[in-house]
Amino acid sequence: MKPLSEKPTYTIKQVADRTGLSRQVLRKWEERYEVVVPQRLVNGYRVYREEDVQLFLLMKRYSEEGFALSQAAKMAKSKRTSAQESEPEDTYQDTILRELLHHGTNCDELELNLLLQTAYHRLGLELYLQQIVIPFLKKVGDNWESGTWSEYQEALSSLVVRDQLVQVRRNFQYREGSPILLGACLPFELHEIPVHIILLQLMLRGWRTVMIGASPALGAIQSFVEKIRPDKVLLSASTTLPFETHPGFIAELDRFAGSCPDIKFYLGGHGSLLLSDQLKLTHIHLIESIDEV
Repeated sequence: MKPLSEKPTYTIKQVADRTGLSRQVLRKWEERYEVVVPQRLVNGYRVYREEDVQLFLLMKRYSEEGFALSQAAKMAKSKRTSAQESEPEDTYQDTILRELLHHGTNCDELELNLLLQTAYHRLGLELYLQQIVIPFLKKVGDNWESGTWSEYQEALSSLVVRDQLVQVRRNFQYREGSPILLGACLPFELHEIPVHIILLQLMLRGWRTVMIGASPALGAIQSFVEKIRPDKVLLSASTTLPFETHPGFIAELDRFAGSCPDIKFYLGGHGSLLLSDQLKLTHIHLIESIDEV
């Protein structure tokens, strides 16, 4: 939820960065169309509220849809006025997602980091994952798949998210005696971000988590299990590559799971579900949701 009466805190440069409009355009829209009336400091500098930024974004959207600037300004002011009392609670989240996509398009790593940190501290971990991280990653994937984004734009945005999630996991406080859950990608599986997200969700439910990153060496999962003796092991295969590259590995891991009767093993991910009829697992449980863990 976004307060509409907060003190002006944004400079014209910050508004330009957030909206993608130049300072010259912002001044022109203020003076010619009176879309916002910024307050001024004693030195004459403009300062803006969050609601001012939203008005600029609305006007920009209408102008991009083909409306004349004068009409776009009227529509933005009218819609903002009528929406103030009934504004949906996800306005802040929608704004952050738009800005993340804007900075991802521009490959601005610093701004992506700052926005993600701000959203995490404002929303808390659970809402941050559900309302910011997961929707953003889905949009990143859509943009790459459709060709809207290059591989570099997709990779940079995904890596920034991954690094943020790693940092959150490192700083998470555990209760004494919390049960241990080991999360791991299968060998040859490179998509580790889903595992980070799931482990964070499980940490909110009281689990202490340990993670093996993307594409671990053959035998690494078994070695970790023998070393830390977790209560549960969660394996991930977002693609079918692990099963195609080393067809016998999952059978070996299933036999290993059978030799650890005090530890429960789970396997999830799109790739494993695609091949669920072929895997023939005895000791590893195939799952579709973390609720099953």
